[in-house]
Amino acid sequence: MTNDIFEKEKIRLTPENGFDLVGIDYFADSDNQLYFVEHFEMYQDALNAKKKRKNSEEYFVLYKDGSGQYFYR
Repeated sequence: MTNDIFEKEKIRLTPENGFDLVGIDYFADSDNQLYFVEHFEMYQDALNAKKKRKNSEEYFVLYKDGSGQYFYR
């Protein structure tokens, strides 16, 4: 996935509040490789859900910080 496409997908899937668990579908076309899994109000809950996944490296948490910047972990 190119950085430009990744950035667009990341922005599209980032919630205004809270934290979204997002997965990567390596077999989808390059514009739709990221998909929503679940929304959480607390970061720790999202992180725990990620860790429980079979291939946790194929998931990450999207969120905005207080200044409106987009982040993922």
